[in-house]
Amino acid sequence: MTQTSENVTWLTQEAYNQLKAELEYLSGPARSEIAAKIAAAREEGDLRENGGYHAAKEEQGKQELRVRQLTQLLENAKVGEAPAADGAVAPGMVVTIAFDGDEDDTLTFLLASREYASSGIETYSPQSPLGTGVHGKTVGEDAEYELPNGKKASVRILKAEPYRG
Repeated sequence: MTQTSENVTWLTQEAYNQLKAELEYLSGPARSEIAAKIAAAREEGDLRENGGYHAAKEEQGKQELRVRQLTQLLENAKVGEAPAADGAVAPGMVVTIAFDGDEDDTLTFLLASREYASSGIETYSPQSPLGTGVHGKTVGEDAEYELPNGKKASVRILKAEPYRG
């Protein structure tokens, strides 16, 4: 999955289906559940001092924000193929890097949109400094990226393979 400057997000069919299912749940059954929680809390009396009511309303707000995010994402999504397993770093790839050429100091992450952040693997956006630095590099190549303090860091690409979920 990748995002371009035109606000288009490329998704695999699997990712699109997963996000669509989440949206359908949040827009249907989850809305009913939160409405029932709010109604039950409202019946408890004084709303100014009703912690359950305020917690349910906050949960509702977060849920509605996620519905808006997913709606926008899916409206602008383009469904495509998973990246090729050719060793080149691209969005949708699980990448293993070694810092400053030290083969023992490694990091494995998914280069993808933050929508995959709950996938059980650390996720870096293609627009992040590290994501920008490694994008397009191939296994065995070195890449440089800028740290928040303005200094440059160097990494070596050890492995790049398509994310399998």
